[in-house]
Amino acid sequence: MPRRGGSRRRARQIQSTAARDAAGDGRRDGWVRGFGSAFLAGERAARRGGKSGALLAGAPLPLQAELAAAPPRPGAARCKAPLLRPRAWLSTSQIASSAFTLGTVAVLPFYTLMIAAPNANITKRTVESTAPYVALGILYAYLLHLSWTSDTIRAMFASKYWLSELPDIVRMFASEMTVASAWIHLLAVDLFVARQVYHNGIKNNIETRHSVSLCLLFCPIGIAAHALTKVLAGSTGRSH
Repeated sequence: MPRRGGSRRRARQIQSTAARDAAGDGRRDGWVRGFGSAFLAGERAARRGGKSGALLAGAPLPLQAELAAAPPRPGAARCKAPLLRPRAWLSTSQIASSAFTLGTVAVLPFYTLMIAAPNANITKRTVESTAPYVALGILYAYLLHLSWTSDTIRAMFASKYWLSELPDIVRMFASEMTVASAWIHLLAVDLFVARQVYHNGIKNNIETRHSVSLCLLFCPIGIAAHALTKVLAGSTGRSH
C-alpha cells in the first residue's frame, strides 16, 4: 500500500507540473501573438503618419508606459529642419519683414542721387551700375522660392482661358511672403523705369526730378508725367 500511494502522489505531481508548463507556454504564445499584432498595427499606422505615436498607440498596455518614457535618440530633435534653410532660425514673418525693409532701403540712394544731383558725375556712374538689379533679382527669386506652393500655378491660371482671376490672386496675396516678393518685384521694376526716365531726361535736357520721384511709388504716373513734360518741353522749344 505505501508504494502504491507514493506512486499516485508522484503521478499527480507530474501531471501538475505538466499543466503549469502548458499554461506558461499558452501565456507566452498569447504574448507573442499580441505583440506581433500590435507591431503590425503600429506599422500600418506609421504609414499614415506619426511613426512613434502609432507604435505607442498600437503597443500592448504593459509596453505603453515604457515607450512613452523612452528618451529620444541623440540628434533626433536636430533633424526636424534642414540646417541650411533660414526657417530653422527665422520665422516666415521675420524673413518677409526683413526682405521688405532691406529692399526698400537699398533703392533709396539711387533715387536720392537722381533727384538731388541729376547732373553730377557720381550720379551718372551710379545709375549706370547693374548691381542693384542683380541684388533685387536674387532676393526676389529667394522669396519666390519660399512663397511658392502647389496652389500658386493654379491661382495664376485659374480660368478656362488660362488667365488669372481676382479672387484667386487675393487669396494668394494673403501670405506675407508673397506680398514681400511682390514688393521686391515692384521695387526692381520701378527703379529700372526711373533710370530710363532719368537717362531720357539727360539725353534731351529735360527736367526729370518730379517724374523720377513719382516712379518710386506711382510708377505709371511717373511715366505719364515724363511723357507730358517731354511734350511741353518740345512745344516750348519750338515756340522759341
